[in-house]
Amino acid sequence: MVIRINRREFLTNLTIGATTATALLGGEMATAEPNNRSAQNKSYPLFVSTWAFGKATNNAALGNYQRDKSLLDAVEAGIQVTEADVSNASVGIGGIPNADGIVQLDACIMNGPDHRVGSVAAIEGIAHPISVARRVMEKTPHVMLAGDGAQKFALDQGFQRTNLLTQARQEEWKNWQKKREKEAHSDAHDTITLLALDKNGDIAGGCSTSGWGYKLPGRVGDSPIIGGGLYVDNQVGAAGCTGKGENCMRYCSSFMVVEFMRSGLDPQSACIAAIKRIASTDPLGLNLEIYFIALDKRGNYGAAGAGKGFQYAVTTPEDSQVFQSEAVGGGTVGPEGGNR
Repeated sequence: MVIRINRREFLTNLTIGATTATALLGGEMATAEPNNRSAQNKSYPLFVSTWAFGKATNNAALGNYQRDKSLLDAVEAGIQVTEADVSNASVGIGGIPNADGIVQLDACIMNGPDHRVGSVAAIEGIAHPISVARRVMEKTPHVMLAGDGAQKFALDQGFQRTNLLTQARQEEWKNWQKKREKEAHSDAHDTITLLALDKNGDIAGGCSTSGWGYKLPGRVGDSPIIGGGLYVDNQVGAAGCTGKGENCMRYCSSFMVVEFMRSGLDPQSACIAAIKRIASTDPLGLNLEIYFIALDKRGNYGAAGAGKGFQYAVTTPEDSQVFQSEAVGGGTVGPEGGNR
């Protein structure tokens, strides 16, 4: 059943809710009344990532930061852990291939203080697209490289060719090829998105995925699209999206979450507001399969999902936990998993 939202009612409710917050003026963050679902962090650095497997990503990022004191290094190192996990079907090595049996990867990285960004899309044969994305940011005048050009750049930068297709994924793909009616893989879009905040209020983020399982060759999802899968604004906060990429990228969804925070909403309320705003327009209503994480400069964080919600990981030097997200229009995912 498609759940629909009255757009006028949503906008009215949003306006009423926003009266408790003071808007951002002149690029500075004014005081906003926190939502009680958004915890106030007192320990830094703070790492927030998508899905339960994000806990390992966060822990690696924290360890790297404690050694090097660089948020960008931490984001890259953390995401590399998930990219190297062959058991993860949606990121890096072991990711589900496209319809031709080839693993194509997308990734981006964004640095808040100087608003720099690097991105790669549909890159093949490179184990760590997050690292290639960072090289694009630091070594070229460009934002995004795609396909063969992205691979050539990576090889020129000293990255090694890697076989990303594991035997298990290859056998699954062969069985899928034999089916008369070919459907998307059920474990198709569990992107790793990582947001990081240090004690100075500086923010960085990254995103990496193998994308929609058995996608058309050349398909690019929201993960490498700035403002779609990831957006960082050092004056405000950061947000990331996971789920069905097409439903994220049509609405500049991560940018939308950050702009809701700019208007005074806490991160969790901003995630919920973005989902409701999209659902008020999209024919799917709340049946969108999109999920958000967000944090702001003061250490507030939150998450929300359309449909059944999802799990997200939060890590500081004192603690590392996996939480259930706020669900908009459905129940939450339990510890044993569920819709991802």
